[in-house]
Amino acid sequence: MAILPTLQGPSDLRGLSYEELNGLAAEIREYIIATVSKTGGHLGSSLGVVEVAIALHRVLESPRDKIVWDTGHQAYAHKLLTGRYARFGTLRQLGGIGGFPRRAESDHDVFDGGHAGTGLSIAQGLATARDLRHSMEQIAVVVGDAALISGLSLEALNDIGHRQTQMLIVLNDNAMSISPTVGAFSQYFSTLKLSSAWQQSKTAYDRIVESLPVVGRPALSLSRRIRRMVVNFAQPGQLFEDLGITYLGVIPGHNIRGLEHIFRAALEVPGPVIVHVRTRKGRGYRPAERDQIGFHGAALPPMPELADGRPAETHAGTGHQPMTGAALSRKDSGMPAPGKPDEAPVEPAGDGSSVPGGADMGTPSAAARLAAATKPPNYTYHFSTELIELARTDRRIVAVTAGMPTGTGLSSFQAEFPDRFIDVGIAEQHAVALSAGMALAGERPVVALYSTFLQRAFDQEVHDVCQNDLPVVIAVDRAGLVGEDGTSHQGMFTLPTQRQLPHMIIASPKDEQELRSLVRTAFAQDHPFSLHYPRDPGFGVPERTPQVLSIGVAEVLREGTRILIVGFGPIVERGREAADMLEKDGWSVGVINARFAKPLDRQLILDQARGKKLLVTLEESVVTGGFGAGVLELVEEARVADPAYRDVTVRIVGIPADRFVDHGSVDDLRRLLRLDAAGIAGQIRETLARMRVTPVVREAEIAATGRPDTPSA
Repeated sequence: MAILPTLQGPSDLRGLSYEELNGLAAEIREYIIATVSKTGGHLGSSLGVVEVAIALHRVLESPRDKIVWDTGHQAYAHKLLTGRYARFGTLRQLGGIGGFPRRAESDHDVFDGGHAGTGLSIAQGLATARDLRHSMEQIAVVVGDAALISGLSLEALNDIGHRQTQMLIVLNDNAMSISPTVGAFSQYFSTLKLSSAWQQSKTAYDRIVESLPVVGRPALSLSRRIRRMVVNFAQPGQLFEDLGITYLGVIPGHNIRGLEHIFRAALEVPGPVIVHVRTRKGRGYRPAERDQIGFHGAALPPMPELADGRPAETHAGTGHQPMTGAALSRKDSGMPAPGKPDEAPVEPAGDGSSVPGGADMGTPSAAARLAAATKPPNYTYHFSTELIELARTDRRIVAVTAGMPTGTGLSSFQAEFPDRFIDVGIAEQHAVALSAGMALAGERPVVALYSTFLQRAFDQEVHDVCQNDLPVVIAVDRAGLVGEDGTSHQGMFTLPTQRQLPHMIIASPKDEQELRSLVRTAFAQDHPFSLHYPRDPGFGVPERTPQVLSIGVAEVLREGTRILIVGFGPIVERGREAADMLEKDGWSVGVINARFAKPLDRQLILDQARGKKLLVTLEESVVTGGFGAGVLELVEEARVADPAYRDVTVRIVGIPADRFVDHGSVDDLRRLLRLDAAGIAGQIRETLARMRVTPVVREAEIAATGRPDTPSA
């Protein structure tokens, strides 16, 4: 009798004998082959990992325990073992079973994955959340050999070894990227290292040698070097050992009994363990074994069927091609440490080291120091202090950064909550993916990065955070113009890239007190939330009690009849100043503080835009695809249905596209780019002149004198 159709879930595996399990493995392969021959899909990798999936589900109690599949296309057997047999024939079809793990399909699917290299970071995030809660679930991740050599995987391995995060890492080596030596010595040492005798004797021996007078420490160092050399002679996994990860392997990947034994033993070892499993890609289907590249997927070579509907094993697939510090000059950073308003921080350099002064290494003059001392704290300070205040009552909040604890203000958070602070080093991709893993486990992570460095983690924003619709708060520090660091550091590209992402909420405050409210807003909702704020000092706005704001709701700062300015972020204040200048010319100008670039307050903007001659958007970001583009899209959509908007001209003011911004002080750059108040007013005047529109006061003069120098609208 077939076993596979009778399985209700992975718990049913524990009642089967090893003979029955081997028969089940054969059934799984046959069903995967028969299905993929019709639907297409990733065949070879899923055929190779069948026994690994069975052994993991025998050892672990999913969904309490978590199994992360990296890359997710090797999870077909996992899907069949977790109650999806009846629907598996709809694989990759509209409304059917997905080709990758999908949380909407099953509680056994931990993560909506699809890109290689994310699994280790996700698994560490899950394990970190477990340790913070002091819960007992086990975490395992199956990593393909090709995925292991991605930069993100290496970032994660470095951090896992450093933190000694307890988890099981299964390296599925199907010889596509890694071909280590397999031999009796290797398997013998893996068994030896798992034994309690080895673990205890090694520790006891080290203590005895170290206690020897005079020669103890040198002897201990020599002993460890010799021991490492001996182990390295027999094993290919010294890289992992050097990273602090216990390495076991190489283990035959198609022996369920052997896999189950070593997985159980590995889960008892403190800290991270990597079990190197050797599998054969395409196992059970000879064409896929012979043509491992062609039968990887998702478009496969022809798979001729036999009369009974099963794929024939005669096609060899030959010839098929794969598819293809104090010196920081507080004129720029008004950020004192909490409780020390007269001290400026030391700024980490771009390489993660702390250097006084960042890019500006000169000594500021006494006048500059005096001027800086009178400036209010900057946005980073207010973000950090509000985050700390929230974390005192919400233990789910975990702060993450990538080598920038001081620059992002999180060093203050670290001082108060050291167990809830994580610095992964210069590894922005891992920081974001790790945060996604923690959010999956119910924590509320905030990852604080400079805008320019967040660029490195765009895929993690898309694939890990937004695709899974996770409540990760992304604190985008240094959004907008940064200044002297120049072209590589201006935070001008993040907003357009994030605007296109489903589920992402994007916000920026008009002042430092509104920033505090937006920090609270970010943690009061359950979607990805990107909070943009600049390097600037605040405006010195009097302190007020922060409030949770409604998502996507803007505010009208002043009414006007002829011109409407809609701004996003602290540039709103410069918009208000520009409105004052224009009103002196006779223009009636309204101003909106958008607060949110996504979602926009559609109704408020359209209500205020109705009947206006000119709508001007303001942002300190590149204009292509940014905040202004969103407002323009909104107005253009309204034009089609409502004639009242057909005479509304939209002017987008921001950082010009198709160019980088060089270095200079932020004030100088804003003046150069005409993003200061005078420049904004000038750009609006020029637009009005080209439109040949005059202010109401000018119209009255024309009527009185009869001398129309400029035609009136």
